[in-house]
Amino acid sequence: MTLLHVCGVDEAGRGPLAGPVAVAAVILDPRRPIEGLGDSKALSEARRDALAPLIRERALAWHLEWVSVAEIDRLNILHATLAGMARAVHALNPRAGHALVDGNRLPPGLPCPAEALVKGDAREPAIMAASILAKVGRDQLMVAMDAIHPGYGFAVHKGYPTPMHLEALRRLGPCDAHRRSFAPVRACLQSLLPTP
Repeated sequence: MTLLHVCGVDEAGRGPLAGPVAVAAVILDPRRPIEGLGDSKALSEARRDALAPLIRERALAWHLEWVSVAEIDRLNILHATLAGMARAVHALNPRAGHALVDGNRLPPGLPCPAEALVKGDAREPAIMAASILAKVGRDQLMVAMDAIHPGYGFAVHKGYPTPMHLEALRRLGPCDAHRRSFAPVRACLQSLLPTP
């Protein structure tokens, strides 16, 4: 009998006003357990940073998929994230025989049977691992983006709508990394239009 590979799927970065969404899919290896997995939001940054390389090293398969700002603005945040989740599962090698997806919606076009798990990132180790890879990967990207687009504070708030970010948005206007379909960015763009 062949072993059914179960993958966990989770994302990071649906709420920010800037930057892509990171989606991770992970098939854990039961022979190489990883101590200390948990919901990435409940773990310290140092703990996430320590766990991410262990997950990449010990997992049977993992993939980190990026959902671009352009795709988010074109499809909307929900549909773009679901599309990214399907791509992440498709990219796994070995293939997943079953997917456990954090949340209450299943992406269309998955290559295997799947189940949506509300608060799965606190219940299912494979989803915990995916949430950690997605969060660490996205945070690292936003730190790098801070150097490309200085002044917005991306390294600090990672694109989330904090008072610091909203003030920088008002002062500097949106940059290429901002999601134009999100209300605060749209409002900022409209305020920059010349009055008739």
